[in-house]
Amino acid sequence: MTAGLAIVADLRRAGRISSQEIVAAIDAYMRDPAAGRHRFPSGHTLDIATIVEATPSLKREERAGPQEKTLRNGLATAIMAAHPTKP
Repeated sequence: MTAGLAIVADLRRAGRISSQEIVAAIDAYMRDPAAGRHRFPSGHTLDIATIVEATPSLKREERAGPQEKTLRNGLATAIMAAHPTKP
């Protein structure tokens, strides 16, 4: 990991957060965008709704028709670049 705040991708490479846990975070957001902060088993937390608000291309209301796979891929990219809160 690099000095400073780790991003989810760093924690994934270090084995602190697994790919399955990232998919579970995306699933949780897709089920309930207003659920609040997502807590990974490692104790790190991430507010996915805030990430979506800060990323105009991820806002659901701006999408024409059901494009769930595109949204999920965008969420994965944004989550991997996010700085979670340490446990």
